[in-house]
Amino acid sequence: MIRSITSALALGIAVAQPAAADLTGQPFDYEVDGTVFEGYVARNTDLPETEGTVLIVHDWDGLTDYEKQRADMLAAKGYTAVAIDVYGKDNRPTNMEENQARSGALYADRDLFRARLSGSLAAASELDGVGDEIILMGYCFGGAATLEAARSGMEVDGFVSFHGGLGTPEGQDYSMTTAPVLLLHGTADPVSGPADLAQVVGEMLDAGVEHDARLFGGARHSFTVWGSRDYDLAADTGSWDAFMTFLDEQL
Repeated sequence: MIRSITSALALGIAVAQPAAADLTGQPFDYEVDGTVFEGYVARNTDLPETEGTVLIVHDWDGLTDYEKQRADMLAAKGYTAVAIDVYGKDNRPTNMEENQARSGALYADRDLFRARLSGSLAAASELDGVGDEIILMGYCFGGAATLEAARSGMEVDGFVSFHGGLGTPEGQDYSMTTAPVLLLHGTADPVSGPADLAQVVGEMLDAGVEHDARLFGGARHSFTVWGSRDYDLAADTGSWDAFMTFLDEQL
């Protein structure tokens, strides 16, 4: 079902919308290696061309209204935003245990993880409004997925992790990363703390990867997730502003 995007977009983060814009969002199905996935695409169909494309990787609870609202926000800024699915249309988690099981299965099988990321990119590339310039980004688990894609050598124009897992699996590195990386992270994140951040920045330096990191003092994990106990308005809006600047520079 196609929906018109007419809400305040993002529960408190104001986004100016062009008066005559036709902002729409709709789900789409696609296949990767025989498995059916369901993503979501949002864009301003009144624009002759978009500002570029942003692919959003969901958190560990699967593709939800959160990622769709973020896609809507990007559509209001003139981008084509595609929230991808790496679990499967019929494999959406419904509780904390299933969140852990679904994400854990991909962490345990990095080849499968990468195949689903690259397959989702290929499927998104076929959608109307998606051009050659693409940024991959994600929140929490999606941030870790974004860094997995960066290490795999995925050919996009940039990678952005919002409070993602920063650890590099044994045997991996950033030698194949071909585009800039932006890390948006809280200094009080108990999942990936300052030591993990220093480690991954050092790995990128060693690999000669263009990168930047914006830190938000005292912000914990999930600082952008509305309604969570870790939500931090200053870190949320500050990281979004840094993300917008990155998009302007890379697209």
